[in-house]
Amino acid sequence: MAEARKPKQEQEDAAPDVAEVAPNVLRMQLPISMPGLGHVNAYALVDHRGAAVVDPGMPGPKSWSALGDRLAKAGLALRDVHTVVVTHSHPDHFGGAGRLAAEAGADVVTHAAFRSWWTPHRHDHDDADHTSDAGSDVDPADLPPPRTTSGPPWSGPTPWGGKGFRPPLRRRVAYRVMGSRFGRRFQPPEPTSRLRHGDVVKLAGREWHAVHTPGHTLDHLCLHDPETGVLLSGDHVLPTITPHISGMNTGRDPLALFFDSLDRVAALDRVTTVLPAHGHPFTDVAARVGAIKEHHRDRLDRLRIAAAEIGGAATVEEFSHHLFRQARWGPMAESETYAHLEHLRIAGLATSHELRGVVRFEVEPLRV
Repeated sequence: MAEARKPKQEQEDAAPDVAEVAPNVLRMQLPISMPGLGHVNAYALVDHRGAAVVDPGMPGPKSWSALGDRLAKAGLALRDVHTVVVTHSHPDHFGGAGRLAAEAGADVVTHAAFRSWWTPHRHDHDDADHTSDAGSDVDPADLPPPRTTSGPPWSGPTPWGGKGFRPPLRRRVAYRVMGSRFGRRFQPPEPTSRLRHGDVVKLAGREWHAVHTPGHTLDHLCLHDPETGVLLSGDHVLPTITPHISGMNTGRDPLALFFDSLDRVAALDRVTTVLPAHGHPFTDVAARVGAIKEHHRDRLDRLRIAAAEIGGAATVEEFSHHLFRQARWGPMAESETYAHLEHLRIAGLATSHELRGVVRFEVEPLRV
């Protein structure tokens, strides 16, 4: 009998214990059920005012109950939460933020470009970092066109002409309630402080620097504390998997943005502890960044090798079958494949054309 594959760190179920993982920083694991993920790390940054909570999990009673349990184990009550930090606009990170902020009377801190799926579109582009001395904030030319409809990303067509991603019915109903007038307990957060790259916020009794890291999402935010060497990395740098690089609403070339953002965190001075949104804390951020970049370069090469086998133009779905094992085939695999194909096209290594509403790519082969 074949030995069962050991789950990745990020797939592990949420443990009920609370642990101090950096000075005045507590790790609280909350349960989630998403492809490839079993928990999200909510962090409590404790100071004389109470605590800031980073990424308070999914919407819904299961996550909310777990958050209350973890706060109690940390000796904190809801009223002690003065700030909610959301690293990016995915529901396992912002889903519980609106309710927590409302019930605790807390501020909500996000990146300047943050918007949830149900908020008005006024922040889609005008609050994104377009000009910065650091050079890696999103240029207007890299932004996708504004969405014309609100709602989850599967509510619109895909840019490659494939079927959109549809979560299980139970989750779709929860999201629909969250966006309705009945969704008081599932309300999306309304930021009170929108950070740009380089801004400083004081949490856990010390200064944290905002690090804008687009790629996984356009609004992804990391926080770096140079005093103790801690980096709150969200989904940007994870210990054993790479975040999904989506081909939808994440920029003209999300993979290039992601590479630039990886270089940005690898260049930070004195990072000794990385606190990811999934998986366990780790230390060597530069080595992990190198491994993640190599993973995506390998995927780019595999697409070019596949092109030699295909011998002509092919759909995103067809190319995705060369990147992912069959159990992973579907809209999520196609979305990431599209992002990689677009990266090759922008680099001059592929062309594309649309035929009857479906985009086909012809990629310059890589022969081995």
